[in-house]
Amino acid sequence: MTQQKTILRALAGETLETPPIWMMRQAGRYLPEYRATRAQAGDFLSLCYNSELAAEVTLQPIKRYGFDASILFADILLLPQALGADLWFVTGEGPRLSTITDPSGLAKLKPADAIHEHLAPVYETVRILSRELPKETTLIGFAGAPWTVATYMIAGKGTPDQGPAHALKSADRATFEGIIDILTTSTIEYLSMQIDAGAEVVKLFDSWAGSLQGDDFHNYAIKPAQKIIAALKERHPDVPVIAFPRGAGERYIGLHAATGADCIAVDDGVTAEWAAANLQTGGCTQGNLKSSHMVTGGQDLIDEVKRIKAAFANGPHIFNLGHGITPDADPENVQLMIDTLRS
Repeated sequence: MTQQKTILRALAGETLETPPIWMMRQAGRYLPEYRATRAQAGDFLSLCYNSELAAEVTLQPIKRYGFDASILFADILLLPQALGADLWFVTGEGPRLSTITDPSGLAKLKPADAIHEHLAPVYETVRILSRELPKETTLIGFAGAPWTVATYMIAGKGTPDQGPAHALKSADRATFEGIIDILTTSTIEYLSMQIDAGAEVVKLFDSWAGSLQGDDFHNYAIKPAQKIIAALKERHPDVPVIAFPRGAGERYIGLHAATGADCIAVDDGVTAEWAAANLQTGGCTQGNLKSSHMVTGGQDLIDEVKRIKAAFANGPHIFNLGHGITPDADPENVQLMIDTLRS
């Protein structure tokens, strides 16, 4: 059958006159309908593990805007919780995890193949979505990349510079690499099960890749991504993978080949023109409108959408933000972005 879904066409290397569009964190607090469903669920984690409600919030931006893709509503920290870490969310402050900083903590983690019972509600959400999404909408599954997830497991929370993870990497390389290894193996299992449940594309979010310097970027951003993608391609050869090493800067160059990803997503730290010249030559590229335009809107938003569309016009491109949409975004600006892109 000829592939009709625009995202899958772009991921297969096709240059489209109007690029497909979706948005990181498109199911989120900027939408009143999301806030209502989250209140119904009780708290963030309860929403993640309630398959019916998680599917509902995933579908909300599709019903409102008609994005070309839908991304599973979940959180990158559900995986360490499935491995045995304690996870809770502090209102106004974000996630908290029990920390792993020594061999005994590492030894307490469950094996990678023991995660599925805990994550069963996530797989059920994927199954519901694969039934309920419009036939033209692509379903994207996702996971956090090992380095980024490890930074939370080691620090017990998000940190501005990922300092605790860098410190453990220097002080106890064996424990640090043990954490990376179990996250790499379990991420393969997790994404593979999402695909089995109906995900048509998967994305690897390495939100803190930019803080890795020198050989560490190769060893802990590129190599784990390459291992994960190679294993997924072996099991699911027809399922495309998007990799997002945020903050990579000039190190975005060559990442299609280095990781094996079908698409590299770029943040707004590089220009669309630079990414088109230096990265898009290697394959499909996703990005990279500044999230702040979803707050401010107006003519600046229109101009930027047109500029990014033009910059990437000569190769396969998926239009997206350079980072997730923020809670203070105006839903009307999202519609303006879509209308401008598709006009």
